[in-house]
Amino acid sequence: MAEQQEQAAEDAMMTRIGQAVMLHHGGDREEAQGRFLGLWSEIGEEGDPLHRCTLAHYMADTQEDATDELAWDLRALSAADELTDERLHAHHDSIAVRGFYPSLHLNLAADYAKLGRPEAARNHIRRARGVVGALGDDGYGDGIRAAIGRLELQLGEGSEVE
Repeated sequence: MAEQQEQAAEDAMMTRIGQAVMLHHGGDREEAQGRFLGLWSEIGEEGDPLHRCTLAHYMADTQEDATDELAWDLRALSAADELTDERLHAHHDSIAVRGFYPSLHLNLAADYAKLGRPEAARNHIRRARGVVGALGDDGYGDGIRAAIGRLELQLGEGSEVE
């Protein structure tokens, strides 16, 4: 019974994060950012890695300052490094942690490019390209692969064919 209550609480947090994401996608960046900050204070720096990874990933998108965006994207990557497939499957059984890395490294590459740090950007775009095989042949995977290709061109990196 306690395990079911814990799982329900975890799902409730993911639902709350999703609600803030919808606010942001609906154009209310400030409200979304405020909610994310409130949820982050509940989760904490040592909280559930799935919650931290998800929240930080989306919180980065609400930042106006590229340095702040980078800080949140680094938090997302750090949390992903702590995340296990077992924990992830408790939330959704059709995804694996390795599928997070192409997007996480793409975001970091974009952050570093915005900050005028091309070598760091190239490092992360190479890392994104190196793990892109973890993505499915679907709209999401196609979108990430296309974004990697665009940023590779911007950075002067040769796009490799898989």
